Amino acid sequence: MAIKPYNNHLPLNNQKVNISYLSPDQLDRLTDAFLDYYEENERYRKVRGRLWIVYLFLRYTGARLNEILRVNESTDIDFRNNEVKIVTLKQRKQSFRIVPIHTKTISELMLYLSQYPDMKGKIFALTGRAFQLAFKTVCQRAKIPLELAHPHILRHTRAIELLRSGVPVTIVQDLLGHSSLNTTAIYLRMSSQEAKMILKDKGLI
Repeated sequence: MAIKPYNNHLPLNNQKVNISYLSPDQLDRLTDAFLDYYEENERYRKVRGRLWIVYLFLRYTGARLNEILRVNESTDIDFRNNEVKIVTLKQRKQSFRIVPIHTKTISELMLYLSQYPDMKGKIFALTGRAFQLAFKTVCQRAKIPLELAHPHILRHTRAIELLRSGVPVTIVQDLLGHSSLNTTAIYLRMSSQEAKMILKDKGLI
């Protein structure tokens, strides 16, 4: 069942928190559109390949964009164990976390480096603005609504995906680099409309 994305307003410290995320169908369309964007023109493959790799790391780690852009694949990625070391931002004391990544991501990274060995140590050295512009372009191709066409949507989407797959909330907290469990717990809440759709899908109502 592909659940439509929604804007969920949840109370946190007497404030309204707006959580939006992509449905599984939208996420698949976006990934396919990004791959097409990368492969469609040989002339731009070297440049767009970096954007594709950054996209995959965002999609499968749930990290913040600025965190991924700090990664150096020469020192921060364990290719044998499919892990990446990510410096955790938005915490008073700088720390890092080790996040498992999808084998597809490692394969795409290794393929890119085999094609463009001169890019070793430079793949993630992009500006946030450059990636944001490309992300918006690809979202338009994938027919993703404008209000969802920002890289941080992948962080929200990954959190929802992990929790729905049964990953314990404390592990999700560690993977996302949340300093407080309360922040992660926001993703556990869902609207009454979505709850009704899930119950119907499972034949419970």
